Amino acid sequence: MDFAAVAAILAIALLVSNLVSILLAASHLRRRTVFAVPPHSPPVSVVIPARGIEPFTAETLERAFSLDWPDYELLFCVAQAGDPAAAAIRAAMARFADRPARLLVGDDRISANPKLNNCVKGWEAARGDWVILADSNVLMPQDYIQQMMAAWRRDTGLVCSTPIGARPDGFWAEVECAFLNTLQARWQYTGAALGIGFAQGKSMLWSKPMLDAHGGIRALAAEIAEDAAATKLVNGLGLKVHLVPSPFEQPLGGRRLADIWSRQTRWARLRRVTFPLYFAPEILIGAAAPLALALFAAAEFGASLPLAALGVLGSAYLPEWALAAAKGWHASPRLLAAMLARDLILPAVWLRGWLGGAIDWRGNGMTIRARAMSELEEAPGGA
Repeated sequence: MDFAAVAAILAIALLVSNLVSILLAASHLRRRTVFAVPPHSPPVSVVIPARGIEPFTAETLERAFSLDWPDYELLFCVAQAGDPAAAAIRAAMARFADRPARLLVGDDRISANPKLNNCVKGWEAARGDWVILADSNVLMPQDYIQQMMAAWRRDTGLVCSTPIGARPDGFWAEVECAFLNTLQARWQYTGAALGIGFAQGKSMLWSKPMLDAHGGIRALAAEIAEDAAATKLVNGLGLKVHLVPSPFEQPLGGRRLADIWSRQTRWARLRRVTFPLYFAPEILIGAAAPLALALFAAAEFGASLPLAALGVLGSAYLPEWALAAAKGWHASPRLLAAMLARDLILPAVWLRGWLGGAIDWRGNGMTIRARAMSELEEAPGGA
């Protein structure tokens, strides 16, 4: 068998695996429905690390104060008293004075992860046996807590949700949706369908007594990323990471190419140092690899290169777009072009994941190494 035939077979195999991943993810995802409050509703503490003001801060704060759960408290955490987020949080607390909420200030340096450091005081102040660690830019639906609690089963060690990009403003925000939704969320739910659960730090529901019995929140400092540490801790206990059936939105607004590059390369390097065996084959996801193989095979066989390219891109992107549309995610016609731009960026992101050097994590310069306690190059904490 010559190289052209091998290339054609590999291209088809990659496209088939892409389609299978979409079908598996679709089987594990559910379109958005409203969950009723269960008859027995235990107290829940929602810990929200915050840093700075974002375009949707006012709306995400209002959503957090308006959840349909009879007994929950909000614990907002900022590292510095002068953080602009603190004023917005105080204003929201005054507006929703009937909702139990506290603003906690301080920076507990337990790790090189500024977000985890910011969460420590909230975890320790939580009064409920159930604690949700939620990023400040999660757009919580009214039944946010119900969805998290409903996903907890006998073998659960952690329930979480990957972010779903929504409300993109401009082409690069569409590219961000293509990264977050039909690539990263899709593969995370594919893993869940196969029984391979990975934590995602956007929304994490913990049994506080369980985690406290195994080191508490400080145990999540075992890795540079708290979600990687959570995955390994839960798996080590013989339990599973479960995902909510319909992941929660993160409104995006505008994005620049530089924003996407910074965020995606940071995540790639975190995955590389925490799960290198899973990170290595990431070069094969997306359309770049099957497209290159198909074009090589078409050239060798004397076939039409434009037709080969259209066949590969259609086979890759139309099912992916259909997944977004079927699950109620952002699915504009421009998303197809955004998927192509994403897949042109992906190989460079993957290569950057293998390289060293300092990165920026929301204003924190840090060096990612294959150890939990990487050096912080600058002092400030963040979320």
